[in-house]
Amino acid sequence: MSEGEGRGEAVTYDDLIGLWQDGQRLVSVAEPADRAAMERVVDELVVQLRRRLGGPFTVNELARLYVEQGTDWCFDVAVRVAPNRPAAWDLPTVAGCAFAIYARQAIDYTTGRRTAESQ
Repeated sequence: MSEGEGRGEAVTYDDLIGLWQDGQRLVSVAEPADRAAMERVVDELVVQLRRRLGGPFTVNELARLYVEQGTDWCFDVAVRVAPNRPAAWDLPTVAGCAFAIYARQAIDYTTGRRTAESQ
């Protein structure tokens, strides 16, 4: 595949942030016991994202990681961190929340939108 042909090039942060923010919203309104487990999973997923992306990154690099690696890897983390809480295994919710939180550490993050320089 040449540059620009793959799905990873077609999907951007702007395409994904709404999905990720939905995950944040769903964690925030979960039942208290489930929410606590979900938050532990999200915290560990953020740690794993930091390991996967390393140093400074852009929101579109985070989006590319999401598209290319998916969220299947998040399931193992969720089950390990919250083995008795299936609600915390809901990948669109916990992974979305983790990606939304981690996006705030991007060098071009500004209130949920990319800066002009990164576009």
